[in-house]
Amino acid sequence: MSENKEDKVYTGSVERLRRPERIEILEVDKVVSLALQGLLAKSVLDVGTGSGIFAEAFAARKLAVSGVDIKEEMLEAARAFVPKGAFKLAPSDKLPFADRSFDLVFMGLVLHETDDPLAALREAWRVCALRTAILEWPDAEQKGPFGPPRADRIAAADLYKHAETAGFARWTAIHLDRLVLYILEKS
Repeated sequence: MSENKEDKVYTGSVERLRRPERIEILEVDKVVSLALQGLLAKSVLDVGTGSGIFAEAFAARKLAVSGVDIKEEMLEAARAFVPKGAFKLAPSDKLPFADRSFDLVFMGLVLHETDDPLAALREAWRVCALRTAILEWPDAEQKGPFGPPRADRIAAADLYKHAETAGFARWTAIHLDRLVLYILEKS
């Protein structure tokens, strides 16, 4: 992993996050469907919401949406795209919510950017009532200009170890075209 957190944190624009070719790679509708599969969810927390791409998709499915990000500029964009959402400035390892506040916690391409993935997963476990879904880059070299360098990605084995330590009971990985969706069950 990079020594300097600033090397890992997204520094691009809202427009770059919402480019059509990036949206295609994210497979937003498929990811949201898989994250909700078999779950009677009414609320979701989008950790590292960015411009609200996933928050917007969850809101379209009539879920109560909240989101956090470490950049106010991103939160302003998320608020514009999801006006009924509740967005707060907060890091992934210090979520300003009570225990079990959300049926689903979603982390889209953010875990690899955290200083302490275990602390972020402990917080996700604390605030989720049922499930946490984590979309990440695979720990492999990829074609194309998208994604962080391989050294900055989180290995599946490390994610599973952190998930177990954080208290999750079960986890599975769903391999998508370019990304991996990890489903972590609380019980």
